[in-house]
Amino acid sequence: MKKIALTLTMLLGSLSASNVAAFDGDAQAGKAKAATCAACHGPDGNAPVTMYPKIAGQHADYIYKQLQEFKLGMTSGGKEGRMDPVMSGMAMPLSDQDMRDLSAYFASLPMSSGTTPEDVVEAGQKLYKAGDAERGIPSCAACHGPRGNGTSLSKFPKISFQHPEYIKAQLEKFRSGDRNNDPNGMMGDIAKKLTDKDIEVLSKYLGGLH
Repeated sequence: MKKIALTLTMLLGSLSASNVAAFDGDAQAGKAKAATCAACHGPDGNAPVTMYPKIAGQHADYIYKQLQEFKLGMTSGGKEGRMDPVMSGMAMPLSDQDMRDLSAYFASLPMSSGTTPEDVVEAGQKLYKAGDAERGIPSCAACHGPRGNGTSLSKFPKISFQHPEYIKAQLEKFRSGDRNNDPNGMMGDIAKKLTDKDIEVLSKYLGGLH
């Protein structure tokens, strides 16, 4: 069973690579439109402030989806999409092509590496790769892959090398319901079963997962 799951993960990974190449966005045009993004996400998409996510190297399809939902969050008054006081406002004036171009640009940049503290490696690896069957927590790797690279095809994000502080904040938002734009509520269902310690361990573990 484990071999089948790994094979499927590898297959999705290869499909993801081809999907990025086919994404309908102009990276060069996106670069010209990205000046305002640099204030929070850095000039190279690797946010210097850890409360903001690194978006360099993130799947273009995922970035595009989030931009669409930030805008929807604003236009629906928070009833739909993803509402954020900063990003929803930033997404409002963007056209669909703007979103595609920005997504293609940031996806084309390399994400900076991170580190995992030694004291969370064992517990983090176990929870990430195996989950916790007794508590009904599935393996994170089942969707995000053994190296945390996610898949473009399914719009599961790359979470390896992400800032631990940002990962922690998002898991807490999924747990509380403040963020609910995940497909079929999958992340919300999982996060509700995570303790504060689980979230801390996973967040730190992912910082250096590669």
